[in-house]
Amino acid sequence: MNVVIIGLGQLGRVFAGGLLRVGCSVVPVNRGDDMFTVAHAHPDPALVLVAVAESDLHMVLAAMPGAWRPRVALIQNELLPRDWEKYHYTDPTVISVWFEKKKGIDAKPLIASPVAGPGAGLLVRALAAIELPAREVAAGDALLFELVRKNVYILTTNIAGLKTGGTVAELWAQHESFARLVANEVMDVQDALTNRQHDRAALIAGMLEAFDGDPQHGCTGRSAPARLTRAIGHADAFGLAVPTLRALAG
Repeated sequence: MNVVIIGLGQLGRVFAGGLLRVGCSVVPVNRGDDMFTVAHAHPDPALVLVAVAESDLHMVLAAMPGAWRPRVALIQNELLPRDWEKYHYTDPTVISVWFEKKKGIDAKPLIASPVAGPGAGLLVRALAAIELPAREVAAGDALLFELVRKNVYILTTNIAGLKTGGTVAELWAQHESFARLVANEVMDVQDALTNRQHDRAALIAGMLEAFDGDPQHGCTGRSAPARLTRAIGHADAFGLAVPTLRALAG
């Protein structure tokens, strides 16, 4: 069973390791490789895992060989259905990744990663083989909730952390009111991007579950300023006030 992996960065290599453990052959597509040449040699893979950075996702989705499109699996942060629907993908495999992989350090899970779509079972088995928990969820509303939940977690912690620094446990213990202000504005943006009102109490509870999974997780990182800029850009597009986010941007 062949699995194509587009992008062999930190996360791509984690998935490759798990897939190899369950007996798959991994076909890499590295930066600069021609996807159509690889697709000609491997026209019918079990899965095409798109493991490129968020900033490269749309370019890859637009350029995907037709034979591979039904097998696509997505793993990026800040992912929402609008990202794949724009390119007419109808039923991709999608995983909300809840483990962190940094150079020289083993992958560390916070909570089980939910995955939906045709390749969900394979990804759950592959991650289990390398001791990373994952669980299947239904496509549609269940998957959407999980994607928004992850977005609320990563955007709230990254953006609030620009002011507070520290860990997620410290953010909630020492700055809960501020964190809730940020989270509510993040959820305003997520509601607009998905064209529906989400259960905010459930999203906050889901975020706190992830906090408990790794209380010492740092709030912010190199991507935080770009995430704030992107969130404000979305707010502008939908006419949202988001005063807390705008104040953080200066």
